[in-house]
Amino acid sequence: MLAEIKENVFVYAKTKLPTLHGTFDVYVFRNNIDYKEHLAIVQGDVRNGENIPTRIHSECLTSEVLGSLKCDCREQLHAALKHVARAGKGIVLYMRQEGRGIGLGNKIRAYALQEAGYDTVEANHALGFPDDLRNYDVAAEMLKLLGVKTVDLLTNNPQKIEGLKAAGIPVVNRIPLQIDPNPANQFYLFTKAKKSGHLLDLNDLAEKSKQLNEWSSIIQ
Repeated sequence: MLAEIKENVFVYAKTKLPTLHGTFDVYVFRNNIDYKEHLAIVQGDVRNGENIPTRIHSECLTSEVLGSLKCDCREQLHAALKHVARAGKGIVLYMRQEGRGIGLGNKIRAYALQEAGYDTVEANHALGFPDDLRNYDVAAEMLKLLGVKTVDLLTNNPQKIEGLKAAGIPVVNRIPLQIDPNPANQFYLFTKAKKSGHLLDLNDLAEKSKQLNEWSSIIQ
């Protein structure tokens, strides 16, 4: 076991992991803040690094394991891994924050409400939760332990940028990570942009959604 480096957040295990996108150094972090195991998937030497391409990605069992089409999480994860692999240097933090922090059970309850006509934000509110329960304190400590000085953040979510800055990690640039819609998630993507402030290109999203709907009407 690797020695504890920080009181609240520390490296518990490390190995090399060959993947579809290349071989990464994978670190498992434990902490006494949320008591979850989070991963850092690292490409290249990031210690003392500036402008390190970085993705803070929240776990999504429904899409990443079950192949759900209701969100864009799986595609964002793979796009981020491809990006850092091609760059030869970068980090994907895989945070165990299912359902924007509400947990798997409540996420499925929110999905049921969405089937009844709620959007993703309204469903969270109906269950008594805010839009997003996540914070980025643990993620920031993980980056500090990896020796990162500044990051270029792969995100569409301005709350991640502000959260990371507030926790002491300077964000120099934002790298957009917009995924093409599918018939099941186009409304979800529009909702994230219009209600949660995600920095998506609405014109591009509208055009691709239009193409999807036209194609769907042709094949039906």
